[in-house]
Amino acid sequence: MSNLQDFSTPLLAWFEQHGRHDLPWQVQDHPYQVWVSEIMLQQTQVKTVLHYYPRFIARFPTVQTLAAADWDEVAPYWAGLGYYARARNLHKAARQVVELGDFPQDLDGWMALSGIGRSTAGAVMSLGLGKFGVILDGNVKRVLARYFAMTGDLSKPANEKPLWQLASSLVPEQRHAEYTQAIMDLGATVCTPKNPLCLYCPMKNECQAFLQGNVLAYPEKKIKKAVPIKQAHVLILEYQQQWLWLQRPSQGLWGGLYCLPMIEDEQDFLAFIQQWQLQEHQDAWVKHQFTHFTWQLHCHKFSIDARLQAQLAQHFTAHAFAAADITRLAIPTAMHKVIAQFQVFNKDHV
Repeated sequence: MSNLQDFSTPLLAWFEQHGRHDLPWQVQDHPYQVWVSEIMLQQTQVKTVLHYYPRFIARFPTVQTLAAADWDEVAPYWAGLGYYARARNLHKAARQVVELGDFPQDLDGWMALSGIGRSTAGAVMSLGLGKFGVILDGNVKRVLARYFAMTGDLSKPANEKPLWQLASSLVPEQRHAEYTQAIMDLGATVCTPKNPLCLYCPMKNECQAFLQGNVLAYPEKKIKKAVPIKQAHVLILEYQQQWLWLQRPSQGLWGGLYCLPMIEDEQDFLAFIQQWQLQEHQDAWVKHQFTHFTWQLHCHKFSIDARLQAQLAQHFTAHAFAAADITRLAIPTAMHKVIAQFQVFNKDHV
């Protein structure tokens, strides 16, 4: 038996019995739905995506409907998923597909679209089009690293090419779509990062990490850098139970989402308060964690009158919304935390 068969045969047998066969995006010959799911699943767990995917597809059932929508229509259906550049690229790529007249039929064509890398392109080729495709996401890297006891930082460019070559050599020609789903499922449900279920793994008899009794040593852990802590002041400018909200620029953090006015520099914040002669009514702290930094948000609530609301709305290019109205638009998770914090605060101080 060849090495390829040694690897794929038990994996496919396991998948038939224990793999996931009822995920909503497992639709044969439907590249759009597979594509949307693959973008959502980047750095996001399946259980989270299951809450967002059906609603997104119900609103944008085809690539044409997504392409025809404005960003303000798309953003609320992504709000809370994070990594909003994914959604902006998906929206942009949908318009590129419509301009092309059809979905790409080869790997290079998919990779030419905004926000699509080699692994995502391979997944759509295999799962969405039924053509040969190779994936190399985090789950697959972990399975391969343990099975072959691969050393070194697999995220480094020097290790990328041989890893892709290995991953490609293991994909069977005839059942590549099932294999693609199977190896992802194995990594997600059995060969997990912290508590792998090795005794239930179909690959354990040949898995080098398991035979060494050292599964958690693979893949090698990157040295984690200390996550910096940043602070910012959030301004809640309230008149008749409405707060001022502004739409952030399309590029950068929270691009295109609605956000309360924020001032990061302490001196600028103090100068702003003095300039507008604002009297603070309430304050609270909200902590929000990003992958690359932690944001400690000092939230200040000011009661303002109609004249000052109009002036500040012009100053920030902002609009007044009640909490119930703004939550129907696209706002980041941190802003949901601010709303929740002040709703609780108000109940406690009635």
